[in-house]
Amino acid sequence: MPAQFISIHPDNPQPRLIAQVAEVLRKGGIVAYPTDSSYALGCHIGDKAAMDAIRRLRGLEDKHNFTLVCRDLSEIATYARVSNTAYRMIKSVTPGAYTFILQATKEVPRRLQHARRRTIGIRVPDNSICEALLDAMGEPLMSVSLMLPGEELPLADAEEIRDKIGNQIDLIVDGGACGYEPTTVVEWLDDEPVLVREGRGDIAVLNLD
Repeated sequence: MPAQFISIHPDNPQPRLIAQVAEVLRKGGIVAYPTDSSYALGCHIGDKAAMDAIRRLRGLEDKHNFTLVCRDLSEIATYARVSNTAYRMIKSVTPGAYTFILQATKEVPRRLQHARRRTIGIRVPDNSICEALLDAMGEPLMSVSLMLPGEELPLADAEEIRDKIGNQIDLIVDGGACGYEPTTVVEWLDDEPVLVREGRGDIAVLNLD
């Protein structure tokens, strides 16, 4: 069955349409949606079937870090252990195109964590559609960037997403064209942050050694 296709204004998201997307997610659906880096695939945080379907669609191993897309820093603290130093850094660059790999708390379902290290990716996107959707959900989204197996760049256009995987997901949010550059990823498990991947987020402001 073809995915629903909903066009939402990128700067002033229509509440009625956002509510439709949130309802699909709550019912176990998989949604492609725009972020401040590229399009992403999202599902309800507790939905194992949807997460497994995303894993198959993306061709991911169990060692891949899934990301919890959060509304704000207070929500981050519920799902990840954050030192005072790490908190200051994260606060200085969020919302923004950064993903932080942190030690997961017990609030994170085991299946969302890295299989061996029990870590979780956390981020707060600078995107009005994301913000409105997270407000409507009242909780984080489980998410991964929309990069298909064998591809070097994520999908950045809703029409292209419909052409390539429109029969494998439940809803596509057309929020306009996104970029192709993924987030900058920083791992902070010990005392010092480690740059894992340089992406759209400016690494100069992180003050990494």
